[in-house]
Amino acid sequence: MVGDGHRPAGMPLRAAQDEAGVPPGVWKGRGLAAVGLKAGEVVTERQAELLLGEGRHPDADRIERELLAQGKSPVQARRATVLGRPIEHNRSPETDKAKERTPWLGFDLTFRPPPTAHIAFALGDDETRLVLELCQDIARDKTLAWFEDSVAEIRWGSGGKHRKPVRDGLIVAVFRHYESRAAESKPLLHDHAVVSIRARRPDDRGTWGNLSADSLMTYIVAADTLYILYFMEEVSARLGWAWEPREVTPGRRPVMEIAGIDQRLIGWQSTRRQQIEDALPVLTAKYEEKHGHAPGERAAYALACQAADQTRPPKRTELLSLTVLRKRWRTSAIRAYGAGAVDRLAERARAAAAAVWARVRPVVDIALAAVDVVAVVYVMRGAFARHHLLAEARRHLAYVLRGRPHQPGLDEQIVQTAVDDYTRPASRRMMTADLRALYPRDTEDQAVLRPLTRKRTAPPYERARLAADALKVRAQAVRRADRLGSRTRPRTVAVPAASRSRVRPFHTGRKAGRVPEQTTDVDTVEQTRRTLAEAALARVQEGARERALLTHGPRPQPAPAAAPPPHTQQPGTQPAPGRTTGGVA
Repeated sequence: MVGDGHRPAGMPLRAAQDEAGVPPGVWKGRGLAAVGLKAGEVVTERQAELLLGEGRHPDADRIERELLAQGKSPVQARRATVLGRPIEHNRSPETDKAKERTPWLGFDLTFRPPPTAHIAFALGDDETRLVLELCQDIARDKTLAWFEDSVAEIRWGSGGKHRKPVRDGLIVAVFRHYESRAAESKPLLHDHAVVSIRARRPDDRGTWGNLSADSLMTYIVAADTLYILYFMEEVSARLGWAWEPREVTPGRRPVMEIAGIDQRLIGWQSTRRQQIEDALPVLTAKYEEKHGHAPGERAAYALACQAADQTRPPKRTELLSLTVLRKRWRTSAIRAYGAGAVDRLAERARAAAAAVWARVRPVVDIALAAVDVVAVVYVMRGAFARHHLLAEARRHLAYVLRGRPHQPGLDEQIVQTAVDDYTRPASRRMMTADLRALYPRDTEDQAVLRPLTRKRTAPPYERARLAADALKVRAQAVRRADRLGSRTRPRTVAVPAASRSRVRPFHTGRKAGRVPEQTTDVDTVEQTRRTLAEAALARVQEGARERALLTHGPRPQPAPAAAPPPHTQQPGTQPAPGRTTGGVA
């Protein structure tokens, strides 16, 4: 609540927040009405202590006083302020494994934009800073609303076997921070959204229970990609900037960054990452010495977490206001890379955005997007669930649109198309890619695609991208062939086929078993020429008649001509065999 610093004993919370340079926390979520709060109100210290520390009503002190005045006992008055099960139940001797249980009353969702947004926030002018903070507010609130509408569940019963959507919504306390916790302060615009685990059940009595935390954690990556997608759209709409992918680690998944911002400034900002990368080789060498092989994907992630814990610096004791921090950041960046890289930051971002919009066409093809999503998730995971597809679909939209707004529900359409057309059940809860739908039937394409997915020496995402690109090329080729096969061609004339009853000319000097050479039939060529000439003459005469009708009105039709003599050949009739009137043989 006071940033990463420590509050001296006896100092009021608001004074400590002013000294730390962080704004006071605010309440968010649609569940606030159930406890008498409103969105945007300041989070007081006593409210946070009651709700997030004891699981009680944020205004429990007033409720207890009123009940005691009505003659209720202290136990009854306190129990009336508890939301759901009291935390004392976990410490009761009658509870199984009482000593192993720790009351869990909330969890922290951290909303952090890409690194280039931190740089623009720290080094841009005041207007840019305020706009980026507004984009952060909108993207965060939209993501929390998605949590409430699509993810949040209330659980009850033995092992949480009963689950239903929450009745009202979530109760969230949001605290904004401006810097990292490193000893040398770096810009890091981020929000801590502390979600209360207490929520009302969807019954008539409105009783309180606990959120299903595993449901929220299951969709945490999908929520992260949705937040980044919303943030990109808001920045592009309000500042006119575009986004482009940046490969942080070769072969790994790229991140979306603001186009035009000097990449050297990212290194100036991310000293924490460099500390982790310096400590990671030592841990990796110890792992290889102990196990005799290089770490896999999960082991590498665990080693990275261990390196982050070992290099985590202590919290700073010096607290500075945002104005002082921005002056320090600007001075540090100018000293490192010059005033040109800092002063022209917004100008270069707008110029780069114009180049991106001229080069990239922000069009989403749902069928191709579904192929891409299934291929990437299948190579990365093998068996997967719907939330894995949803997260990858939102990454695909962020890459394709580059900050342009997406149609609501487009990510769900991509996921549904992928599930319906390109997946099959793998277990009761998981699915996998339907190779019969993704891979062609001929063995040549399978021989090309399968080594891409089984190339264990390459990073998983690199293999996923190779397979996805190959499948997209095949899908485009199939679609192009179907489109050309069903297209009606204008101004075409049907040419009658040559008669197969006519005796073929005899050729000499051929070897036995040799395939006869292809020849051009003179009669067929002449017939084609005559038919095309007839069609052209008919179109010209029809146009002349229409113009005459528009100019002079209808004219009397001439009498039909007499039948020609028998020896006169009509246009379009088959000439006698062996006779030619021109053409190419």
